[in-house]
Order: sequence, then C-alpha cells, then structure tokens
Amino acid sequence: MNQQYSKKVLWLILIVSLLKLVTASLIELGNDEVYYWTYAVQPDWNHFDHPPMVGWMIRLTTFNLHWVSEVSLRLGGILCAALSTWFIFKTGKLIGNEKAGWYSALVYNCSVYTGVIAGLFIMPDSPQMPFWTASLYIMAHLFIRNDENKLSTWLILGLMIGLATLCKVHGLYLWAGFGLFLLLTRAKWLLNWRLYAAAFVTLLCVLPIVYWNVINDFITYRFHSGRVTHTTIQWDMLGREIGGEIIYQNPVVFVLLLIAFVAMLRKRIRFNRKKASTWLLCMSVPMILLFWGVALLNPTLPHWSGPAYIPLFFVAGLYLEKRSRHVFPGFIKVAGVLMILVLIAGVALVRLSPVNFGSHEKANYGEYCPTLDLSGWKDLSKTFAAEARADIASGRMKNDAPILVNKWFPGGHIEFYTSRETGLRVLGIGALEDIHKFAWLNKERAPLKKGDDAYVIVPSNLPMDVGEIYGKHFTSVSSYTINQRRNGGVVRYFYVYRLKDCKQPFDDVIR
Repeated sequence: MNQQYSKKVLWLILIVSLLKLVTASLIELGNDEVYYWTYAVQPDWNHFDHPPMVGWMIRLTTFNLHWVSEVSLRLGGILCAALSTWFIFKTGKLIGNEKAGWYSALVYNCSVYTGVIAGLFIMPDSPQMPFWTASLYIMAHLFIRNDENKLSTWLILGLMIGLATLCKVHGLYLWAGFGLFLLLTRAKWLLNWRLYAAAFVTLLCVLPIVYWNVINDFITYRFHSGRVTHTTIQWDMLGREIGGEIIYQNPVVFVLLLIAFVAMLRKRIRFNRKKASTWLLCMSVPMILLFWGVALLNPTLPHWSGPAYIPLFFVAGLYLEKRSRHVFPGFIKVAGVLMILVLIAGVALVRLSPVNFGSHEKANYGEYCPTLDLSGWKDLSKTFAAEARADIASGRMKNDAPILVNKWFPGGHIEFYTSRETGLRVLGIGALEDIHKFAWLNKERAPLKKGDDAYVIVPSNLPMDVGEIYGKHFTSVSSYTINQRRNGGVVRYFYVYRLKDCKQPFDDVIR
C-alpha cells in the first residue's frame, strides 16, 4: 500500500510535468517572465523588485544562457513544482497517512497558484515553492518525531527558510508562523539554542539581500513601502483581493479548502498527529489575514498570499481521505478538468483568436487584452530586425542605434525577443519606479550620446506619446507600423519610431 501511493505520486509528477512542457512551448513569455530574464542577464545579490533566486534559476535551466527559449526559462518552474509535489505528499503522509498525502498532492497540482503561476510560469514564486514545502516537511518532522535536540534538522530548516527568502522576502513568514506555533504549544522550545542556530543560518542567507540594499540606499524597501502607505479603508480592494484568491486557488479548490477548514474547526476531521491542526492554522491563517488587512488599504496582487494556502491543502487532503474511497475524488476531477479546459482555451485564444479582448479604440487598440502579453513578440522582432537591417544598409539609421524603453513593460519583451533578434541594446530612459532593473542594465551598456540615433517600439495596447517624451531630444522623428495578426485578424499594432540625431542628453537616465 505504501509503494502504491508513492508510485501514483511519481506518475502524477511525470504526466503533469510533460503537459506543462508542451504548454510552455506553445505560448510566448508574459510580462513578468521576460522581466525576470533581466535578472539572469545581469545576476546580482538582489534586484530592485525581488531577491536574486529566480535569476539564478534561469541561469541554471538555460545552461548559463546557452539554451534560451520559452521552455528553458519555464523549465525551472516545472521542475520546482515537481519537487514540491513530492514534499507535499511526504508531509501529508507524515501528519496523516499515505492516502491523505496523495490527495494533498492532487490539490497542490489543481491549484492555479501552485500548479500554474508558480508551477509553469517563471516567477520568483517558482523556486520558492520547493523551499517553502520542504520547510513545512522539516517542521512536521521536528514536532511529530520530537527532533528538537537534533541540530542537523534545525540547521536544514534554517537553510530552507533562508533559501525561500532569497526567492521572495515573505519567506520569513515561515519563521513567524512556526514561532507562533511553538509559543502556543511548545514554549520550552523557545529556550532551545538549536532554534537560534537555525535562525542564524537563515540570517546568513539573507545577508546578500541586506548588503545589496545597503549599497543601493535600501531602494527595494523604499519602493515597496511606497506601495503600502495609504490610510483610507477601501472595501472594494479587499473584495478584489479575496475574489482574486478564489480564482488563483481555482474556485473548486477554494470551495474544497473552505469546507475542509470548517470541518477541521468543528472537529469532524482530525489528524492522527497531535497539534498538527494548530500548526497548519499557524502556518496559514495569520498570513492570509495579513494580506487581507493590507488589501483594505492598498492595491494588492492575489498571488502574494498564495503560499499561505498551502498548509490548507493538507486539511483538504485529510477531508478527502475521510470522505472518499476513489483515487480521484469528485472535487479533484472537477478541479482538474476545469484547469485543463482553462489552459486549453487560454492557449487556443493566445495562438488563434482573430480578435483582441480589450480596447478596440485606435488610440489604445488591444489595451487590457491578456492574450497579447503572451503573443506577437517573436513575429514583431523578426519583422523589425529585417527593417532595421534595411535602415542601416540604406544609411537611414546608424548601426549602433539602441532601442529606448521608458517602462519595464514592454521593456522586458523588447529585451528578451527584439534585442536578441536584432543585436541592438536596450536602454531604459525614465524614472526608476518605471524602468526598474533597466536602471542597472544601463550601467553596463554604452549610453546614448549626442548625435546618436535610436528606435522606440510602442505596442498599441501600451500607448505612449513618443513625441512628448522623446521628441525634443532628437532632430527628427519618423514612424511606421507593424501589424500583429492572428488567424487573419489584426489584434495589435506596433508603432516603430526612428529617432534621428540626438541633440540633447536625457537628464532622467539613471546610470
């Protein structure tokens, strides 16, 4: 029986990973994914937005940038999801039984956040997941097997939490949740020196983030703190956050988690391991409530609270174990089918839809259409490359003309697709809060000098006034249009501007 569920989990990992690899090959990279490519292009101890782990992982899966494609960038997320699934199974088995672990693993893969956002796309959350789930597994070992006197277990926990923090800083919540659990159930462990040795290991892992921020005037935290300083309560933002969490967890999974959570509170289901329920609540509920509190005052993103739902997967696994005799219970079947249908429909729309699902006004054609983030950039880059070569051959443009961007998006797409296709460097021109990582990339690239030419590419779904922003800095500006077509329909326009003879330097270039 033990091997039966272990084999099922391995087959689950293999089949799901293969499906993800196929999906990864069918759609282009999204806004965030191409932006994190810049972390790999210029590795550092930290970056403007996030810690460095996602960039390091891209370096690894692309073989130090020698194999660059949508699949190679997303490979890390897929492998991390596979490893996380195994940790989920092992933890579910430890606090419940093999069957509960199997169901927990199924829930993990049916969640949109863990299965797709962090499990297919390349995000800082992607490398964080195996460290997060490994931390939960080690914590369970500590309090279930009473390993509080085993130094190696504590040190591994500290390392896992430290590495999770090197992905996203909210990895430190793992210590906060576990500390709350110890305070409530094992207060004497707070006097155990091994706990503080583990915390010291985490601190060592975090030092690169602190070091980078010290030499960069703590710009990361000044930026993020500027996003959470509002004081007026806005219930609609909280509603959007909760609605987003429901979607990001998969509505069927969310309902399952809610039912299982209530069943656990009413003691209709019980874990075999003492205090397991308290531990799971400590590792989940405070973090969810924290982000709900933030959402009352500030705009938030639903995936920020994504890891907080992972402990509830074990509650759902136990609930299904008590209520179902099937390998794939009804909840899992419906949630899985919904996920597959959404992925198939999404890929089909991205690749084949002859219309955009956003604005049809000429001034911002395609704005708010989500499919445009994942399509059109390869074809644009090939067409633009041919035009740029013709410009150079005819003497219309100088051969070292950079492509200027004033925001990190679409700067990321232009960096990943267009710059690599043409060989033209990308320069960020604008405020730091707009260009983000490009401010640091600028430092390693030849600056725009007086007399230089430059290009600007403006997607119609991200409109900007090139004349107002750049016009006064150049002698002349001309443009042409490249249409993005899908299945015979024009879904977006790319406006390409030729800026001739720079006559005035940019005061807002951050170098």
